[in-house]
Amino acid sequence: MARILLTLTLLLCLVLTAVAGNAKPTDRPSQGEQETVRQILELERQSKDATIHRDAEFAERTLADDYIAIGPLGQITTKSDTISARKRSQLHYDAIEISELVVRVYGKTAVVTGRVDVKGSELGEDFTGPYRFTRIWVKREGHWEAVSYQMTVTR
Repeated sequence: MARILLTLTLLLCLVLTAVAGNAKPTDRPSQGEQETVRQILELERQSKDATIHRDAEFAERTLADDYIAIGPLGQITTKSDTISARKRSQLHYDAIEISELVVRVYGKTAVVTGRVDVKGSELGEDFTGPYRFTRIWVKREGHWEAVSYQMTVTR
């Protein structure tokens, strides 16, 4: 299992390096990039709402089939894990406050970083606190899919 996780992590790093290496950062985003940023910010808003309301359909529609999330303790969550957790109401969020949101666009890939303060519990265990996160969106067949998400506890 550890070898598979290491392989997936290295593969993701290689893919991101290749994508970032081909992207040409500019001081001023193009009109197309501005539209992409607007779309991604709207998806992030919808993602927050879907998380609070345990909307499994949103996860089914926006998470890539090969989606991988890494939780604050290093746990791996797949698309099917996320959908199941929402359907079973495993996670309960009282509040989610997002700040310091940054969207960087690299062609058909968008990398979102931000800070989130959550109040919630999983199966009765409190996980309230501040976190930082990274979510990677990829545009496939005309629509955006989240392919990866990682969250880290902050102090």
